[in-house]
Amino acid sequence: MATTILVAGTASHVGKSTVAAGLCRLLADCGVSVAPFKAQNMSNNARATPGGEIGVSQYVQARAARVAPATEHNPVLLKPRGNGESQLVVDGEAVGNYAAGRYYDEHWDDALAAAEAAHDRLAAAHDVVVAEGAGSIAEINLHHRDLANVETARFAEADILLVADIERGGVFASLVGTLELVPEDVRERIAGAVITKFRGDESLLAPGLDAFEERTGVPVLGVLPYDDPGLPEEDSVALPPVGQRAVRGATDGVPDDDSVTVAVPRLPRISNFTDLQPLAVEPGVRVAYIPPSASLADADAVVLPGSKNTVDDLLALREAGFGERLRDFDGPIVGLCGGYQMLGETVTNASIEGTGGQERVDGLGLLPVRTQFSSEKTVEHVERYIDGVGPLAGAAGAVSGYEIHMGESEPTGGVSRPFDGAGAASDDVLGTYLHDLFTNRVARDAFVRNIFESSDAERLPADGDRQSDPYNRAAALVGEHVDPEPLPVDW
Repeated sequence: MATTILVAGTASHVGKSTVAAGLCRLLADCGVSVAPFKAQNMSNNARATPGGEIGVSQYVQARAARVAPATEHNPVLLKPRGNGESQLVVDGEAVGNYAAGRYYDEHWDDALAAAEAAHDRLAAAHDVVVAEGAGSIAEINLHHRDLANVETARFAEADILLVADIERGGVFASLVGTLELVPEDVRERIAGAVITKFRGDESLLAPGLDAFEERTGVPVLGVLPYDDPGLPEEDSVALPPVGQRAVRGATDGVPDDDSVTVAVPRLPRISNFTDLQPLAVEPGVRVAYIPPSASLADADAVVLPGSKNTVDDLLALREAGFGERLRDFDGPIVGLCGGYQMLGETVTNASIEGTGGQERVDGLGLLPVRTQFSSEKTVEHVERYIDGVGPLAGAAGAVSGYEIHMGESEPTGGVSRPFDGAGAASDDVLGTYLHDLFTNRVARDAFVRNIFESSDAERLPADGDRQSDPYNRAAALVGEHVDPEPLPVDW
């Protein structure tokens, strides 16, 4: 039976995913057969595997572990779609849309069984399973149905690494409180704690570490400095609220006069916004998440991202007047997945996707495309040849990525189809279902070049490819600052 290490947290967004990815790469580099696991994830950032879709963090952790991503790595995925409902995905396949109460009443037992079976398969095939918890392991109202934390610790007989974030303050209270509130049998499995996002002189923290260990008997195995290895974000907690603006990529040292801004409307049900991350790493490119009601006067390009609920987010954009401002915008426009559907003329069978009763919804009207929804869901890895036009003019070559969508989009008039007969493009507007488009250098370079050419900014010479390996950076962060000896692994 494999050893399972559960990376649990005192709260959400404390760095569990980074620690788990770092451990996966460290173990893989030591020659250990390792696989990631998260029993239940709640995220609209997903990736396609041959067996179906899984959360982005487990896809990333599988890559870090040097194994092929599979549905076993994330057997239960909940994708929020609005009005208190989430789409339930089990073993990679969409089951249906359910409110939380109905999920727990009608599908909890099946989800638990699927998670146990998936872990058993991983444990039989690998030496170590690095499991990631969800949120806080100390949510006492959820202990009787906490699949990602409490249930995983029990059925996997896991050794637990407890992660706490010092940046938000109260780290020792969080750790001690968590230890007080977890079930006793789970408390006994905690092998050590890790503190993340530390800034400053670590010697000033030492008295607190000593006092914590003396009070609880739990060793602090490491203090990680504040650093971002560049791993994709798991969920929208990393984004600003819908009504606020936030900019990514502004710390690259490029003067503002020599930079360009890609505006991204912060959709209420935004999904797979990790598609934008490769752009934010490009020198001189700012990715600005803006409210749907915001002006586009400062934008040099616009990207409409994916959405877990295209219909409701389209209605939100129209209500905010975004469509009128986008039609007046003079610059490159790209729509990805749900964003592509929104750029078209109409959406039919809209009630399948939306939470309202409308059967037909007008699109933003920038591409002669009609989207028709059905209950069928496309989940697949794809490779295509791009013959760049419009915002991707000049791009030519193979690109790869994945598609996860409901509905199909077909042209209603003359339009270029730049991805082996898929997608749609005009002079300044392009739409595609291809996620991870901008991880392909041929597409990214063409888009960035065209943005600079259509703006008044002068692109500074690049000093090499900035898309560094986030897996090795996560491994270095964990390996240099965490003592692994208390963990029951043959390093």
